[in-house]
Amino acid sequence: MPESTPDVCIEAVRSFNRFYTKQIGVLQEGLLQSDYSLTEARVLYEVAHRKILTASAILKDIGLDRGYLSRILANFERRGLIAKKTSKSDSRKSDLSLTARGGKTLASLERRSRKEIATMLSALSAPGRYRLVEAMRTIQSLLGPTVENKVPYTLRSHRPGDIGWIIHRHGVLYSREYGWDENFEALVAEIAAKFIRTFDPKRERCWIAERDGRIVGCVFLVKQSSRVAKLRLLLVEPSARGLGIGKRLVHECIGFAREVGYKTMTLWTNDILHAARHIYQHEGFRLIKEERHHSFGHNLVGQNWELNLQTHKALRRIPAVRVN
Repeated sequence: MPESTPDVCIEAVRSFNRFYTKQIGVLQEGLLQSDYSLTEARVLYEVAHRKILTASAILKDIGLDRGYLSRILANFERRGLIAKKTSKSDSRKSDLSLTARGGKTLASLERRSRKEIATMLSALSAPGRYRLVEAMRTIQSLLGPTVENKVPYTLRSHRPGDIGWIIHRHGVLYSREYGWDENFEALVAEIAAKFIRTFDPKRERCWIAERDGRIVGCVFLVKQSSRVAKLRLLLVEPSARGLGIGKRLVHECIGFAREVGYKTMTLWTNDILHAARHIYQHEGFRLIKEERHHSFGHNLVGQNWELNLQTHKALRRIPAVRVN
C-alpha cells in the first residue's frame, strides 16, 4: 500500500513526534514550568518507584549516556533530592533513594503533569478519550519490547457493544483478506441481530476471546432445533493467530453443546477458509455437502459440516483463562 512505504512511514512518525513533543511541552526549557528537564524528571521518577535502584539499572532501563546520568545524579545530590549508600550486594555500587525533599519535588511534578493531561483530555468526548488511549496502547505494543504473556488470552460471554465489534471486524477482515463485499457484512449483521433478539441463554452462547484487554476473537453457538446446534461466526484477529484461540473457541462450542443435550453440531463455511476448515476436520466434523454459489462478489464453494456429539472424542484440555 502506498501509504505504508518506508519513506511515507518515516515522515509520518517524524510529523507525529513534532506534534506530540509540542503538545506535552517537552520543548520548553523547564518541564511543567519547573526547573527540571524531562530527562531529570524521568530519573527522579525511576528513583522513587524502585525499592532498590542503582545508576546501572537506570542506564539499562532508560538508555541514558553514562556521563549525562552521572551529572544529573550529582546535581540531585547537591540539591538534597537523593541519597546514596553503598550497596549491600555490590560494594562497588551505590543504592539510590529519594529524600523527603526529593519526594516533595516529584509529587509536585506529578500533580502538575496530571493537571496538564486532564486539561488536554477535557476537550475530548468519552469515545475520543477511549480512541486516544487505544492508539497509545497500539504504539506501545508495536514498538515496545516483546514480552511473553503468561496468560495468552481469556474467554468470556458477550457484553453490550461486542456484537457491533463482531459485525465490524467480520466486514473489515473478510474484505481485506478475501475481497468480499458489503453483502457479507450484511449477512453477519442479520445473524448477530437474530442471536440478540431470540437469545436463549440455556441453549445458546457467544464467546469472546480477549488478549491484553482487547477483543481478538469470537464464536457463536445457536439453536437450530432441540437436537441440533449450529456453530457460527468463528473469527480470530490476525494479531492473535497462532495462539490456539480458534481451536479453543470451537472446543467451547462442542463442550457446551454436549452439556446442554444437543446430539449434533452443524456449520456452514466456504472451502477457501482453510484455517477454519482445518480446525473443524481436526475436531471430527464431517463434510456432508458442497455447493457452488456466487456470493459477496465472488464465485465460491459453500460447505456444510456435521459433528456427531454422541460419538465425539472427549475434549482435550487447552491452557487458557475463562471468565464469565
